[in-house]
Amino acid sequence: MTTAIICQPQHYVFHPDNATGRTMDPVNNVTPMRKSKEEKKVFRKQLKSSHTLLKHEGIRTAQQPTKSLVVANGGLGNGVSREELCAALNEMGEVETLLMPPHKPYAFVTYRSQESAQKAHFHLNGGKLMCGENGVTLYLSFIDSVSHEEESVFAPLPDGLLLVEDFVSAEEEVQLMAAIDWSSSNDEVIGACVFDTENINQLSQKALKHRRVKHFGFEFRYDNNNVDKDEPLPAGLPDVCLPLLERCIKDGYIDIMPDQLTVNQYQSGQGIPPHVDTHSAFEDTLLSLSLGARTVMEFRHPDGRVVPVVLPGRSLLVMKGESRYLWTHGITPRKFDMVPVCDLKSSTHSGHDLETNGSLTLSKRGTRTSFTFRKIRPEPCRCAFPSACDSQGPPAPLPPSPPALPSCPSDAARLEQEFVHQVYDAIAYHFSSTRHSPWPRVCHFLSTLTPGSVLVDVGCGNGKYLGVNPEITAVGCDRSSALVQICADRGFNAFVSDALSVPLRTASCDACISIAVIHHLSTQERRLAAVRELVRLLKPGGRALIYVWAFEQEHNKQKSKYLKDHNGKQNLIKNTSEGSQEPCEYPSKCSDGACTPTDYMPVTDGKLSVHTNRTAFNTQDLLVPWHLKEGKRQEEKVSEDTGKNKRKSNKASVNSCLSSSESPQSDSSPSVDCSLSRSGTNTSKTTHSLGSNPLSSDGNTHPSKLETSPAPVFHRFYHVFQQGELEQLCAQVSQVKVLRSYHDQGNWCVILLKEELH
Repeated sequence: MTTAIICQPQHYVFHPDNATGRTMDPVNNVTPMRKSKEEKKVFRKQLKSSHTLLKHEGIRTAQQPTKSLVVANGGLGNGVSREELCAALNEMGEVETLLMPPHKPYAFVTYRSQESAQKAHFHLNGGKLMCGENGVTLYLSFIDSVSHEEESVFAPLPDGLLLVEDFVSAEEEVQLMAAIDWSSSNDEVIGACVFDTENINQLSQKALKHRRVKHFGFEFRYDNNNVDKDEPLPAGLPDVCLPLLERCIKDGYIDIMPDQLTVNQYQSGQGIPPHVDTHSAFEDTLLSLSLGARTVMEFRHPDGRVVPVVLPGRSLLVMKGESRYLWTHGITPRKFDMVPVCDLKSSTHSGHDLETNGSLTLSKRGTRTSFTFRKIRPEPCRCAFPSACDSQGPPAPLPPSPPALPSCPSDAARLEQEFVHQVYDAIAYHFSSTRHSPWPRVCHFLSTLTPGSVLVDVGCGNGKYLGVNPEITAVGCDRSSALVQICADRGFNAFVSDALSVPLRTASCDACISIAVIHHLSTQERRLAAVRELVRLLKPGGRALIYVWAFEQEHNKQKSKYLKDHNGKQNLIKNTSEGSQEPCEYPSKCSDGACTPTDYMPVTDGKLSVHTNRTAFNTQDLLVPWHLKEGKRQEEKVSEDTGKNKRKSNKASVNSCLSSSESPQSDSSPSVDCSLSRSGTNTSKTTHSLGSNPLSSDGNTHPSKLETSPAPVFHRFYHVFQQGELEQLCAQVSQVKVLRSYHDQGNWCVILLKEELH
């Protein structure tokens, strides 16, 4: 097997303790010649990678040769697959173990002998490893031992979920694919086909941007998130599907013949947000047949559990019971998936222990076609999961019990999972519909970037800043896969990532922005880590812009838009910093600008308070309500915005952004790194469960209409910053200088400069 290493002219080894400026022979330890300019450059970069690993990952390199090495830039987070790295490492000698932690830009290798490790260190340092069309430069350093523990987490499949591999043969796969005529237009002969073209229903087009879908038997209606049970399509399911369904009945996967089929086609990089198939539309068991390329589908429980499942080509996924009614399922939009190595070599792997770090590799996505079979439900759903059921509606909420402030790292992670990492996936479409104009002073910062600069928006939300300056390369990341999908639908480059661990190379960006992200982190340590991660991404000389919500909503005797008066009283707005500017939906509960005590809970026994919208803050750590508009179809609204914004993005200029009359706080906290979770509210309002907003199946991504119940309320954690606090936080980060700090319509803001190492 030929190695993929190229551009490797040097054959020498560099030791951090070799300060003589001479090249050393790896075996005889002699110094025959002085190092060349190129050799010195590689040595400096290797030394820098060692410092970076120690500073950010706690990995300490060894001064003397050992059998183990850390391979900087050779990790899954850099787009390096296990097979590509193994091909290069195995040419140097017999590899004993290779550990590639998920999302990290490095790997650990241990050879059978120290001589092989020295040979790899000697020959591979500074060499470029080709990964598809891209190349990464490897820097190897010795380590005493591999202390990084493998997180061998076995995640059992959700109750009621079954994966049947090789359910159809290769011949049957060809027949099924040939039966779908993607060239037919809407409402022709065998089904209703929706395309990304101009001659179809505008709502369906925008809702399924960049993804093709075709319905058989009954058409799924995206205007009401349901099916018209009285209007079947002219023809039923394709005949080629009937033998497969009869086999499913015989094998006991279903007990009744399906009468509805949705076919979706996904290109590489496309996905679908987390959703639950509409309860009232379909019976219990759903069948999803995967054809073509493999992918990874994530199942999410309302309590925060996530189970990734590898779906090989020609496999059948059976969803019934809890996995069908309660767990959401979705596909993160990306071009590579992390999968167990055995899933690439055989079809015998169960596919659900995806977290076994020691055996992960990358699998490039291709075109995948899914056949989802369902049975139309004639009567209202009476499932055992009323909190997630649109037929039964959520139960009356219990009196609220606000969470406590975190007392340890695990408490902080749990708090953010419930009140930061879940809600934005649930409110993503409504949230995006409130995010229109970019803020002028953020746009000004983006306008100062040199053409060709690389910008990363950490916590990009719906991507409204990614198209501001067309002369730079902009990429975004967000914790919410639903928001990342919206970015993709708008034509922006974005990926799912946590703000504390962005899978990009160190010093790879000219600029970073973090707009309304860090105030969602619940401890000082985590907020500091977020700033350090931004600085890590910057090249020396690069700049970062950070916005956080301010405790002081009145500055220099000027009230922010958030506190603007209305007829001498507080103008209560539903969605606080992040909502649209609309009067309170419950005026009978408001008196003299203050809501009833059930809407405001003071801090007691370390518990977080729930903030009253459009009032001054009286504590720094709090929960802020988000009210979904009653009866509003969220994705219809975001689809409208997607169409508008994408048409505008190609014409957008920095000047138009700078001239915007919209102040920041009228669209404040514009983008979030994380998706926030809901909490209980008072008994007069409906608490919106994560599962109670059912989205349709593999392709039907619209939230159901909320027509008969009160507006659901979600709660998001915030830490609002006092004056000077953000500057003090940044001062704790090395190699960074605060160029400027200012107050912008209720937000504290800083511009940071990453200084050169001396």
